[in-house]
Amino acid sequence: MAQADGGRVQALLRSEDKVLRRWVEAAETPLRGRLTTGELERTCSDLLAVLGEAVAGGGLDVTSAAYAGARGFLAELSRDWARRGFSPSETASAVFALKDALFAAADEDGEGGESGGDLATVLESSRWVDALGLVTFESFARAREQVISEQAEQLLELTTPVVKLWEGVVAVPLIGTLDSARTQIVMEKLLQTLVDTGSEHAIIDITGVPAVDTEVAQHLLKTVVAARLMGAECTISGIRPQIAQTIVMLGIEFGDITTKSTLADALLHAMRGTGVEVVRRRTGSR
Repeated sequence: MAQADGGRVQALLRSEDKVLRRWVEAAETPLRGRLTTGELERTCSDLLAVLGEAVAGGGLDVTSAAYAGARGFLAELSRDWARRGFSPSETASAVFALKDALFAAADEDGEGGESGGDLATVLESSRWVDALGLVTFESFARAREQVISEQAEQLLELTTPVVKLWEGVVAVPLIGTLDSARTQIVMEKLLQTLVDTGSEHAIIDITGVPAVDTEVAQHLLKTVVAARLMGAECTISGIRPQIAQTIVMLGIEFGDITTKSTLADALLHAMRGTGVEVVRRRTGSR
């Protein structure tokens, strides 16, 4: 029963000051100075208090309702450390270091102590910390995926700018592969810019797109249709000879969409559409 209800672990946790000091000492090594001693001590102290309450209410079952607060603490800790660039091993090792503290406390108590320094105490403590370590690792993995997803979205936004080239003319210079997720971002940013600037001409420049296949063409058409619904005329620029040949071979039809070989040609076309006449000035001696 002692092993099921966590009596041995609970007895060890009563020596809170000793366990905390040893835990901080053991955790500092894998963290390699990523946290100050004060920060680490505060984190371990708060977690130790939460774990003490969890053991008293739920024994060693880390999946029980009594551990809700402890699981939440570990999840928040994992999210914070993942955002700060900690590795999974650093995060999990900080929790596993609690083993060293508990083993030392059990050894100090010895056979005559309340917890007992026997094999049963060591096994009970080890299994309990292992379970906590798994909870931490899973929480960190989820947090890391979320961080990567957020960074990917931010990178997409940075690589998909919408710039104002002239009064009433905006452009989207695309670089890299155009997929469904990026198309959605392009459409949202383009439509919002059209609303904010009141522009009537939009240029989608694909000079930086390495290749155009049927899927990419469909994504471009969706963006053009979305812009047209906002009342903007669209021009696709950056049609290089290789891309032109690929489009013809694939039988892709752009219909009545205006295409230009360069961004300069597309800008000139858009400016003329707004009533601006561009005249090349001749320079030289008279």
